[in-house]
Amino acid sequence: MTKIFCDIADIKVIKKFNKKKLVKGFTTNPSLMRKAGAKNYSKYCKEILKITKKPISFEVFADDHKNIINQALKIKNWGKQIYVKVPVTNSKGIFLGKVIKYLNDKNIKLNITAVYTSKQTSQILKKINKKTKVIISIFAGRMADKGKDPIPEFKKSIHMAKKYKNVEILWASVREPYNYLQAQQLGCHIITIPPEIIEKIEKFGKSYNDLTKETVKKFLVDSKKSKFKI
Repeated sequence: MTKIFCDIADIKVIKKFNKKKLVKGFTTNPSLMRKAGAKNYSKYCKEILKITKKPISFEVFADDHKNIINQALKIKNWGKQIYVKVPVTNSKGIFLGKVIKYLNDKNIKLNITAVYTSKQTSQILKKINKKTKVIISIFAGRMADKGKDPIPEFKKSIHMAKKYKNVEILWASVREPYNYLQAQQLGCHIITIPPEIIEKIEKFGKSYNDLTKETVKKFLVDSKKSKFKI
């Protein structure tokens, strides 16, 4: 069964979705933090940790090896449920294999993010041990946005990860509720989903007839509100 994480940094929304049994964890990133209005990164993250005990990923935002490691070591100490989120490369496209290996050797749980290819997955797997937990986040939606099919990359990555019981493949960059079913069919361990799409997934199971009636009712309501006449 593919676990659902909620991809959000807004504290009010986290409070709401933390109560849902469907939601097994949370993911954040610097962009979501900015959108949520965070000013002091560490203070904001610690406020989130007061709300949830579920697994949560907090991302480093340094771009060089030394400072990425320093940030990761600090983030790791904030709580036992934390996965330190580290991009697969820095902004110059340099593979952060040395950083990943160093942190993995320190038994720090990692979420390796911004992954797009099975080749990158292979590079990551070569740098980690087989005991410390690692999530590999593959950005399906962003691939699809550029006209590329993410499915083959997932299939190859999931196959390679089977040799590592400590590794989970995560479907990131969700665009629609159906992505959850796709992730399940592929055997993804986790999918991280924006809150508004999780709410749509909670409504799965309606019949086609119910969907037809809902759609027609919406058209009727909107036409009445607009006082349309012909």
